Amino acid sequence: MNDARVPATEIRGAYGAMVKMVMRKMVGNVPDSVGVLWNNPRVFKDMMGFNRRAEKWRDLDPDLGSFANMAAAAAVGCSFCLDLKYFMAHNRGLDEAKAREVPAWRTSTVFTPLERSVMEYADAMSRTPVAVTDSMSASLLEQIGAPALLELTARVALMNTSARSNIALGIHSAEFADACGLPPLATATHLVANATADVVSTA
Repeated sequence: MNDARVPATEIRGAYGAMVKMVMRKMVGNVPDSVGVLWNNPRVFKDMMGFNRRAEKWRDLDPDLGSFANMAAAAAVGCSFCLDLKYFMAHNRGLDEAKAREVPAWRTSTVFTPLERSVMEYADAMSRTPVAVTDSMSASLLEQIGAPALLELTARVALMNTSARSNIALGIHSAEFADACGLPPLATATHLVANATADVVSTA
């Protein structure tokens, strides 16, 4: 985290103490990234609060939501987001073999057609300009219904907010996955290679 573009600051106050307690419970320590974001506690608190509320959404299958988030993080190139999602996959019982394959979902054979459609949508949403097509939306609308499609869209949008913010701030992988023995397939080189291949294939 030494190469973050904004220096970390000390996490203070009653809310700060609660944040540190929650972080240690969730991931075993307080990531340096929290110190970076703590430069503006109000922004940090509001962002975390919205994300916590989003965790209570239930119209989309949680596994599909996890794959979508990881596909979006891979598309944007956020190593911190992917690393954290690998860790959370381990803790929440998501299929780890599939989780590791998300950055290579186009060529991987482990995913169901629906999982691939969800990741295709997440990837397309994460492009600039957005590359979602009518056929993608129509297919998912038929397969999962309108409420789940709206939730999927909102979850991917939230992941883009986090991923792009982390990249802009210089926040990188905190190696959470190492703690659970789940070495990630997605390295920075891997993500760049995938992004380059996407540009070439759509040129």
